[in-house]
Amino acid sequence: MDFELPEELREIQRTVRDFCEAKVKPRARAWDEKEEFPWEVVRELGPLGLLGIAVPEEYGGAGMGALAVAVVVEEIARYDGSLALTVASHNGLGTGHILRFGSEEQRRRWVPPLARGEKLAAWGLTEPGSGSDAAGLRTTAVRRGDRWLLNGAKTFITQGTVGDTFVVLANTEPERKQHGITAFVLEKGAKGFSQRPIHGKLGMRSSDTAELHLDEVEVPDAQRLGEVNQGFVNTLQILDRGRITIGALAVGLARGALEESRAYAKERRTFGRPIAEHQAVAFMLADVATEVAAARLLVHRAAALCDAGEPFGAEASMAKLFASEAAMRATTKAVQIHGGYGYTRDFPVERYFRDAKLTEIGEGTSEIQRLVISRAVLR
Repeated sequence: MDFELPEELREIQRTVRDFCEAKVKPRARAWDEKEEFPWEVVRELGPLGLLGIAVPEEYGGAGMGALAVAVVVEEIARYDGSLALTVASHNGLGTGHILRFGSEEQRRRWVPPLARGEKLAAWGLTEPGSGSDAAGLRTTAVRRGDRWLLNGAKTFITQGTVGDTFVVLANTEPERKQHGITAFVLEKGAKGFSQRPIHGKLGMRSSDTAELHLDEVEVPDAQRLGEVNQGFVNTLQILDRGRITIGALAVGLARGALEESRAYAKERRTFGRPIAEHQAVAFMLADVATEVAAARLLVHRAAALCDAGEPFGAEASMAKLFASEAAMRATTKAVQIHGGYGYTRDFPVERYFRDAKLTEIGEGTSEIQRLVISRAVLR
């Protein structure tokens, strides 16, 4: 059993860290305050290979796996949760769905520009009336010969306005519920397909989030992704992988909170000595450090199982559940350690605190993760 990352991943880790220190850390606060999608930096991620991490080289990607994605997402999240979410969702959801369930023709058509970072991917599952109850979606796709007519709406879609290539789930046989859902690929600019940005979020403010509206959107059957009525089954598999990356994102936020708090505690003095020397503060740092290490191990275990082709659904849920809740505890303690300054935007821990909350919600809430895990335990 080896707990060390291979040298190849350590090199990627160093590259991402250097990039974030130079390009992300100085600007993340401004992006958050302005709700500004960081186009300039995102465009630099493609040449670094960070937008096609798990895509085979034949389609223009880096040809790596889930563990590599987890390492990259954690490293970015230490500096900016919003940018990490962009990388996680692009790699794991939109691009991942086409790569895993698309035909060879579809993969060659849509994946290379996504892997190179020339285009961004988005994934449309959540609707105004269906979140955790994903099978309750109401968007419909009606077949008309060799074409489909899509009608409905999606919400809380990451990359919703900046994305170019969209995977959208729709009901093709509503009476069959989750057994009647099919995936389609839509391209920005299609007639009847529009996007509206969502502003005023608590956290992840520089990650693009939007509503999608489909009004008689006509797509050829060649843009159907996977088998008819198999979209929900495929979605569950996509979500399993996505939970690993959200777990990694949570680890990155928790780690960032720990590192910022440790530095602050060594500098801030009360009663004639650094607050790091007060046991109350030192013990908070000890708890956070322990949970960050445990969360990372859970994430890496799930990723390693995924890369080995072994079942990993329950392990992904465990990793996502523990890491997301650990991130909330870590960022809460970070704000507490910073005291009044932690409640201001002068220090990044308040942003980590706001960003961490999404990790308990996105890719399945903590309650859904407990449902998945309990079913595995009781099987």
